Amino acid sequence: MPAPPDPAHHGTPFAFVQAVLRAYAARSCAPDKALAAAQIAPDRRGHWPSQVSPLQFERLCAAAMRELDDEAPGWFSRPLAWGSYGMLARASMGAPTLAVALKRWCRHHGLLTQDVALALHSDASGARVEITEHTDLGQQREFALLSLLRNLHGLSCWWVDSQIALLGAHFPGEAPPHAAVYGRLFPGPVHFQAPRAALVFDAHYLSLPLRKDAAAIDQMLRRALPILVWPYRRDRLLSRQVARLLQAPSHAHGASSAHTAETLAAELGLSARSLHRQLRAEGASVQQLKDEARLARASDLLLRTALPVARIAGQCGFASDKSFARAFRQWTGHSPQEHRRGA
Repeated sequence: MPAPPDPAHHGTPFAFVQAVLRAYAARSCAPDKALAAAQIAPDRRGHWPSQVSPLQFERLCAAAMRELDDEAPGWFSRPLAWGSYGMLARASMGAPTLAVALKRWCRHHGLLTQDVALALHSDASGARVEITEHTDLGQQREFALLSLLRNLHGLSCWWVDSQIALLGAHFPGEAPPHAAVYGRLFPGPVHFQAPRAALVFDAHYLSLPLRKDAAAIDQMLRRALPILVWPYRRDRLLSRQVARLLQAPSHAHGASSAHTAETLAAELGLSARSLHRQLRAEGASVQQLKDEARLARASDLLLRTALPVARIAGQCGFASDKSFARAFRQWTGHSPQEHRRGA
């Protein structure tokens, strides 16, 4: 269910709370217990808050889904019984790639409801998951479409253990007053007044293997909402993964210089284009990380061994001690010999 990623600075718009309350009203049920569980209440003057915390909203949704026995609270013409989306997730496990898992998810979602249809398309411009509306979703339309795409994106990231960078998130209708929350839920360009709700991303992600097993999905489903609430953070540490590859013992003797963006991307299950884009988003680059790995290796050899500088240059992937000295001075402001003497 949607909520902003930073509870300290961002709240969930009360419009999303109202969408859950409408589900109760449609069933002629009182939401008192769910609101109490989430500690959401009007102030002394009877005014509701303009926003709630992500944790409050998570608790409200969890209580509503249980009480109403509907994991799509009020979105569709008939409820989706508790466990429906868990069943879809399990049905997609075992798929060899994300593409197969998404196709299964979209196809099986049609068994739960025919009010909407999800479909995966892929061409030279990228991969695209689209929602086609077959019935009027009424007042629940915004919340339903937003939640469907947020849920699918969150689960996809979890499946492949990678933050799937979005090339675009598209939504029909005018931008709502709380449009700023969309940018936090869908990292990438957000467009309104689109023909259909859709997510667009690099098609290379479709070839990634699923990295979660049955035990992992059992654990995730015990408390699944956070996976769907918080944008996946795994690749915020992509630069560290690249650094570990460059500094691995098997790569000690000059392999950091021999590595290219293509070889690094292959080891990480990415395309070179995705690798560059995601590192750039973290303020890093392949060349910067390679230089850091070579500097760390060189410094370690200078300080811990008595090897000649020319030999250290070779072990760090330099063709000569002169090119090594030139690079080392550029990195540190002094020569390798000065670095050794200073220590």
